[in-house]
Amino acid sequence: MTFFEDLVAETAKERAVLFNLPIIRAGSEGRISLDDYVAFLTEAYHHVKHTLPLLMACGAKISERLEWLRSGMAEYAGEEIGHHEWILNDIAACGRDPDEVRKGRAGFETELMVAYAYDTIARGNPVGFLGMVLVLEGTSVQIASRAAKAIKKSLNLPDSAFSYLTSHGVLDIGHTAFFESLVNRLEEPSDREAVVHCAKMFYRLYGDIFRYLQRRSDELAG
Repeated sequence: MTFFEDLVAETAKERAVLFNLPIIRAGSEGRISLDDYVAFLTEAYHHVKHTLPLLMACGAKISERLEWLRSGMAEYAGEEIGHHEWILNDIAACGRDPDEVRKGRAGFETELMVAYAYDTIARGNPVGFLGMVLVLEGTSVQIASRAAKAIKKSLNLPDSAFSYLTSHGVLDIGHTAFFESLVNRLEEPSDREAVVHCAKMFYRLYGDIFRYLQRRSDELAG
Protein backbone atom coordinates (compact mmCIF):
# COMPACT_ATOMS: atom_id res chain seq x y z
CA MET A 1 0.00 0.00 0.00
CA THR A 2 1.09 3.56 -0.64
CA PHE A 3 1.21 6.03 2.23
CA PHE A 4 -1.84 7.78 0.82
CA GLU A 5 -3.77 4.52 0.98
CA ASP A 6 -2.54 3.96 4.54
CA LEU A 7 -3.59 7.50 5.46
CA VAL A 8 -7.09 7.03 4.06
CA ALA A 9 -7.43 3.69 5.85
CA GLU A 10 -6.13 4.96 9.19
CA THR A 11 -8.55 7.90 9.19
CA ALA A 12 -11.61 5.97 7.98
CA LYS A 13 -13.33 6.03 11.38
CA GLU A 14 -12.93 9.78 11.83
CA ARG A 15 -14.06 10.45 8.26
CA ALA A 16 -17.18 8.32 8.71
CA VAL A 17 -18.11 10.25 11.85
CA LEU A 18 -17.83 13.55 9.99
CA PHE A 19 -19.76 12.44 6.91
CA ASN A 20 -22.57 11.05 9.04
CA LEU A 21 -23.22 14.21 11.02
CA PRO A 22 -26.93 15.05 10.65
CA ILE A 23 -26.44 18.53 9.24
CA ILE A 24 -24.00 17.28 6.60
CA ARG A 25 -26.44 14.59 5.51
CA ALA A 26 -29.23 17.19 5.49
CA GLY A 27 -27.16 19.56 3.35
CA SER A 28 -26.35 16.81 0.87
CA GLU A 29 -30.08 16.20 0.51
CA GLY A 30 -31.07 19.89 0.38
CA ARG A 31 -32.87 19.74 3.72
CA ILE A 32 -31.45 22.92 5.26
CA SER A 33 -32.77 26.47 5.53
CA LEU A 34 -31.34 29.61 3.97
CA ASP A 35 -30.12 30.65 7.44
CA ASP A 36 -28.32 27.30 7.76
CA TYR A 37 -26.63 27.74 4.40
CA VAL A 38 -25.52 31.30 5.11
CA ALA A 39 -24.24 30.24 8.54
CA PHE A 40 -22.15 27.53 6.84
CA LEU A 41 -20.78 30.06 4.35
CA THR A 42 -19.98 32.45 7.18
CA GLU A 43 -17.83 29.90 9.02
CA ALA A 44 -16.30 28.79 5.74
CA TYR A 45 -15.22 32.37 5.03
CA HIS A 46 -13.55 32.64 8.41
CA HIS A 47 -11.38 29.58 7.86
CA VAL A 48 -10.88 29.75 4.10
CA LYS A 49 -9.40 33.26 4.41
CA HIS A 50 -6.56 31.60 6.33
CA THR A 51 -5.79 28.99 3.66
CA LEU A 52 -3.28 31.09 1.78
CA PRO A 53 -1.49 32.41 4.91
CA LEU A 54 -1.33 28.84 6.27
CA LEU A 55 0.15 27.48 3.05
CA MET A 56 2.74 30.24 3.03
CA ALA A 57 3.59 29.66 6.69
CA CYS A 58 3.89 25.93 6.10
CA GLY A 59 6.17 26.43 3.11
CA ALA A 60 8.40 28.72 5.13
CA LYS A 61 8.77 26.21 7.99
CA ILE A 62 9.42 23.06 5.94
CA SER A 63 13.01 21.89 6.22
CA GLU A 64 15.45 21.92 3.33
CA ARG A 65 15.32 18.12 3.08
CA LEU A 66 11.72 18.55 1.86
CA GLU A 67 12.38 21.29 -0.67
CA TRP A 68 10.11 19.50 -3.15
CA LEU A 69 7.24 19.81 -0.66
CA ARG A 70 7.88 23.54 -0.28
CA SER A 71 7.37 23.82 -4.02
CA GLY A 72 4.15 21.85 -3.64
CA MET A 73 2.88 24.28 -1.04
CA ALA A 74 3.71 27.16 -3.38
CA GLU A 75 1.68 25.51 -6.15
CA TYR A 76 -1.28 25.06 -3.80
CA ALA A 77 -0.98 28.68 -2.70
CA GLY A 78 -1.18 29.96 -6.25
CA GLU A 79 -4.51 28.20 -6.73
CA GLU A 80 -6.07 29.36 -3.45
CA ILE A 81 -5.81 33.11 -3.97
CA GLY A 82 -9.13 34.90 -3.53
CA HIS A 83 -11.31 31.89 -2.69
CA HIS A 84 -12.60 33.56 0.47
CA GLU A 85 -13.94 36.38 -1.70
CA TRP A 86 -15.98 33.83 -3.64
CA ILE A 87 -17.74 32.99 -0.39
CA LEU A 88 -18.63 36.62 0.24
CA ASN A 89 -20.07 36.81 -3.27
CA ASP A 90 -22.19 33.72 -2.53
CA ILE A 91 -23.47 35.33 0.66
CA ALA A 92 -24.45 38.44 -1.29
CA ALA A 93 -26.27 36.27 -3.84
CA CYS A 94 -28.25 34.82 -0.92
CA GLY A 95 -29.48 38.32 -0.11
CA ARG A 96 -27.30 38.79 2.96
CA ASP A 97 -24.67 41.43 3.77
CA PRO A 98 -21.15 40.18 2.99
CA ASP A 99 -19.54 43.13 4.78
CA GLU A 100 -21.18 42.04 8.01
CA VAL A 101 -19.54 38.64 7.63
CA ARG A 102 -16.17 40.14 6.64
CA LYS A 103 -16.15 42.36 9.73
CA GLY A 104 -17.50 39.67 12.04
CA ARG A 105 -15.75 37.01 14.07
CA ALA A 106 -15.51 33.31 13.50
CA GLY A 107 -17.38 30.96 15.75
CA PHE A 108 -15.47 29.38 18.61
CA GLU A 109 -15.09 26.05 16.81
CA THR A 110 -13.81 27.67 13.61
CA GLU A 111 -11.35 29.82 15.49
CA LEU A 112 -10.06 26.78 17.35
CA MET A 113 -9.51 24.78 14.14
CA VAL A 114 -7.61 27.64 12.54
CA ALA A 115 -5.53 28.14 15.68
CA TYR A 116 -4.61 24.44 15.74
CA ALA A 117 -3.47 24.68 12.11
CA TYR A 118 -1.17 27.60 12.90
CA ASP A 119 0.09 25.84 16.01
CA THR A 120 0.87 22.67 14.07
CA ILE A 121 3.05 24.67 11.70
CA ALA A 122 4.73 26.84 14.33
CA ARG A 123 5.20 24.40 17.20
CA GLY A 124 4.92 20.90 15.77
CA ASN A 125 5.93 19.29 12.50
CA PRO A 126 4.74 21.60 9.69
CA VAL A 127 4.27 18.58 7.45
CA GLY A 128 1.27 17.74 9.63
CA PHE A 129 -0.61 20.58 7.94
CA LEU A 130 -1.20 18.15 5.08
CA GLY A 131 -3.68 16.49 7.42
CA MET A 132 -5.88 19.58 7.19
CA VAL A 133 -5.57 19.51 3.40
CA LEU A 134 -6.78 15.91 3.35
CA VAL A 135 -9.81 16.70 5.49
CA LEU A 136 -11.00 19.88 3.77
CA GLU A 137 -10.37 18.82 0.19
CA GLY A 138 -11.54 15.26 0.71
CA THR A 139 -14.76 16.49 2.26
CA SER A 140 -15.47 18.91 -0.57
CA VAL A 141 -14.86 16.25 -3.23
CA GLN A 142 -17.30 13.88 -1.52
CA ILE A 143 -20.01 16.37 -0.61
CA ALA A 144 -19.72 19.87 -2.12
CA SER A 145 -21.08 19.46 -5.66
CA ARG A 146 -23.94 17.21 -4.56
CA ALA A 147 -24.90 19.57 -1.74
CA ALA A 148 -24.81 22.60 -4.04
CA LYS A 149 -27.28 20.99 -6.47
CA ALA A 150 -29.62 19.86 -3.70
CA ILE A 151 -29.61 23.17 -1.80
CA LYS A 152 -30.02 25.21 -5.00
CA LYS A 153 -33.10 23.20 -5.90
CA SER A 154 -34.69 23.28 -2.44
CA LEU A 155 -34.05 26.98 -1.74
CA ASN A 156 -34.50 28.19 -5.35
CA LEU A 157 -31.24 30.12 -5.24
CA PRO A 158 -29.27 31.31 -8.30
CA ASP A 159 -26.07 29.61 -9.50
CA SER A 160 -24.19 32.67 -8.25
CA ALA A 161 -24.91 31.60 -4.66
CA PHE A 162 -22.82 28.44 -5.06
CA SER A 163 -19.48 29.48 -6.53
CA TYR A 164 -17.59 28.21 -3.48
CA LEU A 165 -19.23 24.78 -3.29
CA THR A 166 -19.36 24.08 -7.01
CA SER A 167 -15.84 25.30 -7.75
CA HIS A 168 -14.31 23.36 -4.88
CA GLY A 169 -16.19 20.23 -5.74
CA VAL A 170 -14.50 20.30 -9.16
CA LEU A 171 -11.15 21.86 -8.28
CA ASP A 172 -10.46 19.58 -5.35
CA ILE A 173 -10.75 16.46 -7.50
CA GLY A 174 -7.55 17.56 -9.21
CA HIS A 175 -6.11 18.75 -5.92
CA THR A 176 -6.68 15.33 -4.38
CA ALA A 177 -4.58 13.67 -7.08
CA PHE A 178 -1.86 16.25 -6.50
CA PHE A 179 -2.11 15.73 -2.73
CA GLU A 180 -1.76 11.97 -3.20
CA SER A 181 1.41 12.45 -5.24
CA LEU A 182 2.87 14.67 -2.52
CA VAL A 183 2.19 12.50 0.53
CA ASN A 184 3.41 9.38 -1.26
CA ARG A 185 6.85 10.99 -1.43
CA LEU A 186 7.05 11.30 2.35
CA GLU A 187 9.51 8.72 3.65
CA GLU A 188 10.32 9.72 7.23
CA PRO A 189 8.09 7.91 9.76
CA SER A 190 7.85 11.10 11.84
CA ASP A 191 6.44 13.02 8.85
CA ARG A 192 3.92 10.30 8.08
CA GLU A 193 2.85 10.07 11.72
CA ALA A 194 2.37 13.84 11.84
CA VAL A 195 0.05 13.77 8.82
CA VAL A 196 -2.04 10.90 10.22
CA HIS A 197 -2.30 12.51 13.65
CA CYS A 198 -3.27 15.91 12.29
CA ALA A 199 -5.79 14.45 9.86
CA LYS A 200 -7.55 12.74 12.76
CA MET A 201 -7.49 15.97 14.73
CA PHE A 202 -8.85 18.02 11.82
CA TYR A 203 -11.68 15.56 11.20
CA ARG A 204 -12.72 16.19 14.80
CA LEU A 205 -12.16 19.95 14.67
CA TYR A 206 -13.92 20.40 11.32
CA GLY A 207 -16.73 18.21 12.57
CA ASP A 208 -17.10 20.49 15.59
CA ILE A 209 -17.89 23.37 13.24
CA PHE A 210 -20.80 21.38 11.82
CA ARG A 211 -21.89 20.34 15.31
CA TYR A 212 -22.06 24.05 16.16
CA LEU A 213 -24.08 24.70 12.99
CA GLN A 214 -26.46 21.90 14.00
CA ARG A 215 -26.94 23.37 17.49
CA ARG A 216 -27.55 26.78 15.97
CA SER A 217 -30.12 25.35 13.54
CA ASP A 218 -31.91 23.45 16.31
CA GLU A 219 -32.06 26.55 18.52
CA LEU A 220 -33.54 28.64 15.71
CA ALA A 221 -36.06 25.93 14.90
CA GLY A 222 -36.99 25.65 18.58
